Amino acid sequence: MLKITAEELKIIAQYIHDISGIYLDQSKSYLFETRLSPIAEELGCINYRQLYDKIKRDAGKILERRVIDAISTNETLFFRDNSPFELLRHKILPELIDARTPASPRIKTHLKIWSSASSTGQELYSIAMTLRELLGTQIDNFNLKLLGTDISDNAIQQASYGKYNKFEIERGLPKQTLQKHFTLFGDSWKIKDEIRAMVNFRKLNLMLPFTGLGKFDIIFCRNVAIYFTLQDRKKLFNKLAGSLADDGYLIIGSTESLTGICPLFVPKRHLRAIFYQKKN
Repeated sequence: MLKITAEELKIIAQYIHDISGIYLDQSKSYLFETRLSPIAEELGCINYRQLYDKIKRDAGKILERRVIDAISTNETLFFRDNSPFELLRHKILPELIDARTPASPRIKTHLKIWSSASSTGQELYSIAMTLRELLGTQIDNFNLKLLGTDISDNAIQQASYGKYNKFEIERGLPKQTLQKHFTLFGDSWKIKDEIRAMVNFRKLNLMLPFTGLGKFDIIFCRNVAIYFTLQDRKKLFNKLAGSLADDGYLIIGSTESLTGICPLFVPKRHLRAIFYQKKN
C-alpha cells in the first residue's frame, strides 16, 4: 500500500474538501491510504502528489468522481436507528396528512420528502415502505414525491437499481418487510417495482446550491454533516431551512445537534426521538 506524507495528505485533504465538503484531518492518513492507494497504483503513481496532478489534469473529471466514490462513507442500513421511522409513522405523517388533505376528495394530498444523503438508497426505501404500509389502499389519493440525493455516482447507481446483497438486506430489515417488499434476484434481493416507482435519485453535492428542488415537507439529513467543518455545517442547515416548508420537519442523526449551528430551527421531542422545525 502506498504511504502518504504529511504534505501530500494536506494537499489531498484540501482538494477533497473543496470538491465535496468532506473534512478529513491529519489523523485520517490510514483512510487516504486504504481508499486512494488502489487508484494511485492502478494509474502507475509512485506517490500521492502524482495522483493529485493526474486528477487535476483530468478534464473529464472521471478521476474526481472515482475519488469521491472512494472517500464517501456509504455506511447505511434499512430503518437505521428505527426511532426516526417510528416518529414518521406515528407523528409526522399523520400530522402532515391532516394539514395537507384538501377539502375536496377529488384533489390529491401532496407530500414531498427528501433524503439528502441517501447513500445506496436504504433510507429512502425505508421511508417509502413506511408510507405504503401506513397509507395502504388510500395511497392512490396521494401525490408523493420522494427524492434521494448523494454525492457518489456509485451510490446513486445502486440506489436507483434497488438491488441488495444478503449482508445489506440483513442489516435492519425485518423478515416480514423483506418478504412483502422485495423479490429474490439471483443471490440478492431487489425492491419491488411498486416501491421503486415511488422514489427518484439524483446526484447532488450538498455544498452547492439546491437549484430546482423546491420546498419539502420532510427532510432527512442524518449522519452526513458530521464530516463537515462547523462553518460548512452552518451553511448546510441554513440552506436546508430554506428548502423546508414552514410547518415541515427536519430529522438529523441521533448523535447530532443543531445547538449553536442553526438558530432557524428549534428542537422538539416525541417519545425517544428528536426532530426539528423552523421557528415561527
